[in-house]
Amino acid sequence: MTAVAERAGIPAADRVVVKVGSSSISGDGAHRIDTIVTALAGAHRRGTEIVLVSSGAIATALPLLDLDGRPSDLATQQAAAAVGQNVLMWRYQTSLDRFGLLAGQVLLTAGDLENPTPRSNARRAMERLLGLRILPIVNENDTVATHEIRFGDNDRLAALVAQLIGADVLVLLSDIETLYTRPPGEPGARPIRTVAYGDDLHGFEFGTVVVNSVGTGGAATKVSAARLAAASGVGTLVTSADLVGEALAGQDIGTWFAPNPDAARGAATGPVGTVGPAARRTPRSID
Repeated sequence: MTAVAERAGIPAADRVVVKVGSSSISGDGAHRIDTIVTALAGAHRRGTEIVLVSSGAIATALPLLDLDGRPSDLATQQAAAAVGQNVLMWRYQTSLDRFGLLAGQVLLTAGDLENPTPRSNARRAMERLLGLRILPIVNENDTVATHEIRFGDNDRLAALVAQLIGADVLVLLSDIETLYTRPPGEPGARPIRTVAYGDDLHGFEFGTVVVNSVGTGGAATKVSAARLAAASGVGTLVTSADLVGEALAGQDIGTWFAPNPDAARGAATGPVGTVGPAARRTPRSID
């Protein structure tokens, strides 16, 4: 694996996890699938191993099932996920066909990453897919997941996958180019360009988890996931889905969370989602 301390090093990374949310690829944003796939194919041609964590199964199914918004009952959510995941994968594969690339579907539940045997199986499967130069597309298995055993959002899932496979970089695609010190529409909001490892973000207002008609997420979940990944040595970039090509090219965009320089490199062999003593050191104040 290649340690990546700055966003400029992303093009040289051996292994990158990219996460995209429901709102970026469903409804009026469905055209972004081609944009994202084009960027991933470019990185793939450079020899980078890419894993895509993609939300959007339920959102994709809504118009197909004549639903006006995200269903509130679990059974309908599960049914929508079953329908939407099939269509979502078809859309990705159709786009990947332009570059002669093959996708492999990987559906996970929280229990899969919490228990040693399924965690090992998931890691082995993704390692083999990458070895075969296949693009793993990961999503939460919403068809069997329940409210009690969920990741909560795919930002966290992406961070855990990055830990699991020993990724060098995590790219979290959002609806805005960069994170701000408070909601960008409010007076005094300033863009955050870089978060050094251990920086104290106390006092910044990232809001709460957003639950809308197509999914869950928001700035708060991305900050939490980015810090989780960075603590395990995975540098993380948060930026707009429209800038995925620039992100993978290492351009000076988005918010970069620098990785813990003391973290061990390589795939996680123990339970994911935990960090060692170095990652829990006293935070410094942000510049």
